Amino acid sequence: MSNVMGSGVGIPGLILLIVIFGLIILFVVSLILFIRRLLTNSTRTNQSQLDIKKRLDAIENKMDLIMQKKDESK
Repeated sequence: MSNVMGSGVGIPGLILLIVIFGLIILFVVSLILFIRRLLTNSTRTNQSQLDIKKRLDAIENKMDLIMQKKDESK
């Protein structure tokens, strides 16, 4: 007797194939979202570092002024 369905994958194989493709799609989407979050956080970190640098420069300028006034008063 020959197999009526032929040599196909069958229901269990089809389910396994769908699960594997689903996992691959989930991996790709997760990877894309992860990279996007890294880039967003990197931009925020760079902006934060620039703000801190500006504040430190302002503090340094104030300290220089204070030191100049102290030197002048001697």
